[in-house]
Amino acid sequence: MNQELRQAARDYLVRYGGDAFENLFVSAKGSVVTDDTGREILDFTSGQMCATLGHNHPAIVGAVDAAGRQGYHLFSGMIPEVVAKLGKKLGDWLPAPLRRSLFVNTGSESNEAALRMAKMHTGGHEVIGMGGSWHGVTGASSSVSFASDRQGYGPAATGVFALPEPNAYRCPVEHCRDACDMTCLKVGLRLFDMQTTGKAAAIIAEPVLSAGGVIVPPEGYFKDLREAADERGMMLVFDEAQTAFGRLGHRFAANRFGVVPDIMSVSKTLGGGLPLAATITSDEIEQSVHEKGFSFYTSHVSDPLPAAVGLAVLDTIEQENLLERAVDMGAYLRSRLDDLQQKYEAIGDIRGEGLLIGVELVEDRETRVPDHRLGAATTQRCFELGLSMNIRRRPERGAVWRIAPPLTVSTDELDRGVEVLDRSLQHCLDERANGR
Repeated sequence: MNQELRQAARDYLVRYGGDAFENLFVSAKGSVVTDDTGREILDFTSGQMCATLGHNHPAIVGAVDAAGRQGYHLFSGMIPEVVAKLGKKLGDWLPAPLRRSLFVNTGSESNEAALRMAKMHTGGHEVIGMGGSWHGVTGASSSVSFASDRQGYGPAATGVFALPEPNAYRCPVEHCRDACDMTCLKVGLRLFDMQTTGKAAAIIAEPVLSAGGVIVPPEGYFKDLREAADERGMMLVFDEAQTAFGRLGHRFAANRFGVVPDIMSVSKTLGGGLPLAATITSDEIEQSVHEKGFSFYTSHVSDPLPAAVGLAVLDTIEQENLLERAVDMGAYLRSRLDDLQQKYEAIGDIRGEGLLIGVELVEDRETRVPDHRLGAATTQRCFELGLSMNIRRRPERGAVWRIAPPLTVSTDELDRGVEVLDRSLQHCLDERANGR
């Protein structure tokens, strides 16, 4: 343990929100990260939901090594061969008519590009986002993010509207309980129609609202949303930062829900732990915005290093059958969590798809009052016992453990993680019972 470096982190780094640990971290491999004391910690968040192949997968290490011999970066007008290869490979994966990709670095960037495309193509500027959504921290992407962090930064982009999220466990319009009948969608669209100035551009949605508490919309929701966008002359944009490339057991959530958006953004899961994102659309829309002067010319657009990694990610998903594995491991994890719910009244709801699962903690199952104190305490206790967890805590959206281990996680690692969750819950509930 290097106390000097820990002090340097406290003295010289800007604190950027979220969970921050006293420990520094020195290495990561597979489902395990190691801190500066040598302690190994099981990672149930895949880093920042990005390392879906596990940390430092050999295929990614090999791709980075090869890029070092060929080139990390070029002038943005020079298209590397590996970028063309990734574009073709991704085009083969995508549901038609999606096939054209713009490769950038982050989810925020890919959503900025998606919204710029939608506005240029339609000539409008109004955008509908979903309550509980998280699309990024840059200008337009943050304006359509409603999960958190909206206060203190001045005015958001004009022409932004919120659509109540389809949360059957904690209905935002206080209408449903346990079975969403999509009244939230009807109410949200009616409010938009009252307020629009006639310059509609896009509806942007995460197919599973992760930061909003792992909300999976009901069957038929996205078909209705697709129709609503078409009726209003709007582009439908899917932000598949966390749902693409296997997390749900499908290539894309668009495949899972049977709806193809006009524009798709992908990020976290494409880079396998490195910064790679893409904005994807059809030939028709690409031609339209190109003719109108579309520009997204950044310093690191179409860089070869992340493209090489993206190719390795797609190849590895195929070679190691990780789509099927996500289904199997997700079902196994869900069964273990169901057992915990039978043991603890504090677990009010378990939801999700594949290896993206939310566990909501409540003070009482009938009233469903969120137990934010228990959420914070158990997350801290998990870390003390060697499990890195993520808790989403918002007064109106509950206290939800967000569980997303790598697709390569083993059943033994899942068992260890659930055992830590069990011990942490028991410890914290005992402490509460004893008045501590």
